[in-house]
Amino acid sequence: MRNDLVVQAAQRSQSVIALAQELIRHPSRGGIDDYSPVLAVLEKWLSERGLPHRRLHDEQGQLVGLLVEIAGARPGSWWTLDACVDTASFGDESAWTFSPTAGDVVEGWLRGRGSADSKLAAAAFVHIAADLQARADTLSGGLAVLLDVDEHTGTFGGARAYLADPDAARPAGVLIGYPGMEDVVVGGRGLWRATVTVYAPSGHSGSSRTVLGAVSRAARLVQLLDSADLPGVPQQGAGFPLAPKLSVTAIHGGQGFSLSPDRCELNVDVRTTPAFDGEDAATVVRKAVDELDAELPGPLPTRVEEIACWPPFRLEEHEQPAAALLDAAASIGISVRAKTAGPSNIGNLLAGAGPGGIPATAGFGVPYTGLHGTDERAHLAELPQVYAVYHQAVLNLLSAD
Repeated sequence: MRNDLVVQAAQRSQSVIALAQELIRHPSRGGIDDYSPVLAVLEKWLSERGLPHRRLHDEQGQLVGLLVEIAGARPGSWWTLDACVDTASFGDESAWTFSPTAGDVVEGWLRGRGSADSKLAAAAFVHIAADLQARADTLSGGLAVLLDVDEHTGTFGGARAYLADPDAARPAGVLIGYPGMEDVVVGGRGLWRATVTVYAPSGHSGSSRTVLGAVSRAARLVQLLDSADLPGVPQQGAGFPLAPKLSVTAIHGGQGFSLSPDRCELNVDVRTTPAFDGEDAATVVRKAVDELDAELPGPLPTRVEEIACWPPFRLEEHEQPAAALLDAAASIGISVRAKTAGPSNIGNLLAGAGPGGIPATAGFGVPYTGLHGTDERAHLAELPQVYAVYHQAVLNLLSAD
């Protein structure tokens, strides 16, 4: 990496931090806050610098993100930097030792909800877009910066609107700015989710007649699901490095004490792998359901309603855009490993986007603590290095055609 990029990154840091601070001070909790104020901060910043941008809306016309587009002078592939600017909820605010919207810097840490995930990355990415606009005549293809909201709801409204936008070039790959400096996340398990509804005769809990309520039937189903046979962890180096996982994450049924309820709903979350996909997950869950209905028959068959199914994804280290990010990190002496993550992320959505999917990395950023928890903070000493890595990676990609 050229020394001038490293120096430029250091010079950019204070401006990046200042923008991130302002974003943190505008709460944008997914599904709770209005996203317009936080996106207005970014619109103002982009407009003042003459960066081309436009709003993204979902099918209902709701504002779900901003898209910045820097076109190169020569034909080539488009690549995307993506950072969400909505956040997790604050949780128990009394447990925080500072305000979730503090947006201040204390002992080298940027503090507040969104500092780690991912307002600092959003601030860095728009600065990189500004850097590249100044040299667009030397670039092939183009750079898009997706500043999406509706991410923490799990709906991924901004990313979906981007992919559905007929005026946006389909990206050859996406680099997602999740935090963490030890790894470049090149893959993640997929997911299969369903709501399972268990039925039973209703009755008074004090009745002399024995009534097995829906909650009791649901409890038995949880036992069957928890003991379901899933493939184990693969041997070291044998393909996808993680095993599938099944979890019952919610149970809803009944009210008060006197009534034995006639229905109970379970949320079932299965994390999938290439060797155990959504169809396999559905088979395991339906097998447990069939066992329940045979063992403890109800008035209606237990119903399984699929809610979501995303494929797993994994890039090899030589595939783009993973290679560009790993090479850029190595060029300034940062030792990082390619990692396949357990949780799912926007990379899974991209993997299922049309023929062949869209390859993505889903994490490389500054060190952090408290992500989605109390006292969220992002460490700033490493910001110049992270900025320089992304800047160099994008330059490499836009010079490759």
